[in-house]
Amino acid sequence: MAIRNIAIIAHVDHWKTSLVDQLLKQSWTLKKMEDQDLIMDSNDQERERWITIYSKNTAIEYKGERINIVDTPGHADFWSEVERVLRMVDSVILVVDAYEGPMPQTKFVLKKALELGIRPMVVINKIDKPAARPNWVIDQLFDLFILLWATDEQADFPIIYASAKQWYAMKNLEDEKKDLTPLFDEILNFVPVAKDYSDKPFRMQIANLWYDEYLWRLWIGRVYEGKVKEGTQVTIIWNDGEKRTGKIAKVFTTLWLQRIETEEAQCWDIITISWIPNIFVWETVWIGEFEPLPTIAIDEPTLSMEFLVNDSPFAGKEGKYMTTRNMAERLEKEVETNVWLKVSNKDWKFIVSWRWELHLWVLIEAIRREGRELQVWAPQVIYKEENWERLEPIETLVVSVEDDLSWTIIDMLAPRKGLMQNMNSENWLTTMEFLIPTRGLLWFRWEFILVTKGEGIMYSAFSHYEPYKWEIPKRQVWSMISSATWTAMMYGIFKLQERGPIFVDPAQPIYEGMIVWEHLKWGDMTVNLTINKQMNNVRNSWNDEAMRIDPIVHFSLEQAMWYIGLDELVEITPKAIRMRKKYLTESQRTIARKQGLL
Repeated sequence: MAIRNIAIIAHVDHWKTSLVDQLLKQSWTLKKMEDQDLIMDSNDQERERWITIYSKNTAIEYKGERINIVDTPGHADFWSEVERVLRMVDSVILVVDAYEGPMPQTKFVLKKALELGIRPMVVINKIDKPAARPNWVIDQLFDLFILLWATDEQADFPIIYASAKQWYAMKNLEDEKKDLTPLFDEILNFVPVAKDYSDKPFRMQIANLWYDEYLWRLWIGRVYEGKVKEGTQVTIIWNDGEKRTGKIAKVFTTLWLQRIETEEAQCWDIITISWIPNIFVWETVWIGEFEPLPTIAIDEPTLSMEFLVNDSPFAGKEGKYMTTRNMAERLEKEVETNVWLKVSNKDWKFIVSWRWELHLWVLIEAIRREGRELQVWAPQVIYKEENWERLEPIETLVVSVEDDLSWTIIDMLAPRKGLMQNMNSENWLTTMEFLIPTRGLLWFRWEFILVTKGEGIMYSAFSHYEPYKWEIPKRQVWSMISSATWTAMMYGIFKLQERGPIFVDPAQPIYEGMIVWEHLKWGDMTVNLTINKQMNNVRNSWNDEAMRIDPIVHFSLEQAMWYIGLDELVEITPKAIRMRKKYLTESQRTIARKQGLL
């Protein structure tokens, strides 16, 4: 049976996973699951955030041939997931919105695919939109291919017009809107059949990891040469030349949504193997004497954050108390599969470095859902030194807002060293592109949501390094800090609510040093929310007015991380997200200021 391996890449929210759903439905894979959607997004966080976080593979059979499909994340924060699987495929399907056209993540994922010499085919999705402009999108795509130095062969890409929502695809805009048969046929016509090297000794490279309740770790990769059977004794080798042996207990192939155990896997198929201990992503598994397959160069992290054991007054009350040893084991487990994550230990603190912020939010949320507690610092930018010059990461930022808000956004980005590259207004919507230091985006998202009332759209992706651009204004507001450990009283909140937004509910437990309010004037302020109204037997009509509390601001994990200052931490437990000062008491903060620690 001929095998074709493809990956589907796209910008976030271009309905890439929905297109995979429709391919599975037409192959009768989902005939019993017609009421479900986003089948490939099986992780809880993926469904909640409406994004793909982990790469997953499936397979379908069409006209007697097997098509292995790898669904990849569309968000640049999880590019390591995409980067790992590109070596396993013969081609990629680039999915682009019929109105938006190429977006920052489109450029990012396409660049990596072109660098590996992969020829992409293009699917212009959401063609059923009333505002669809496919001809403009094609022009933008061609310009993008030229900008990324695509070869003539890569720039000669086939185009399919599709609607994942309406379940049809067309070779030409005038064709009948029937089903996805044109897309299936184009895959068979365009994607090359994998070459057969079955006569050579077995060699494969690990590209992904999965867990099974009974089989423990499962390693996923592509068989580049030879065949492999259950019980085969193999050698594992890393790029540094270190070798060790292991035995493959079970071999699985994938068909539709099922993992099927097989006695023998053939060349160029994407398979899953089990029960080889101490094996890592990108290691080569082989029989005989071979050089290891080349790994993909990993871009250096641009942000770092300190993980700490929870030492607040409420530590251990709402979840599993994590010791330093527990945290080390959990982060080591994550590093095994998350090749972009780097962890170092310093003075009982774990410095975790990564590429983008959402990449780490998912990890923290996963730890939280395991029932564990921890504390984290505010994100810090990682600088580089070249020729005695300090360099900082620069990102491409694309913002879409209503026309009336465009100048407001420009005024907000100007002090953050944002440099406008492009501006376009259409249908009362202004789209702007900026080059901005990563530092300038750390506290920008929260302000952007407030200014646009949640109706603005922003995307960012790493671009390059530039010389350090000097100081960027930090958060323009300060904090109100609890001076006592007890329960927040409605009377205390009512008397202070005019000073700024409130972060705690009445009757909520609070502790000294916890951030309970936003102070709109200069400087932090210590307040006591535990005081209650004094009761007496004298009744005054003007003093018995009903206490009305302004709406409480409840922070999500991402919002809390965007909000905190450099001397503040976020306490994360299974039941709550709290913000606190590094030094809990006023006397500790006074001493720290005198010593220059604040």
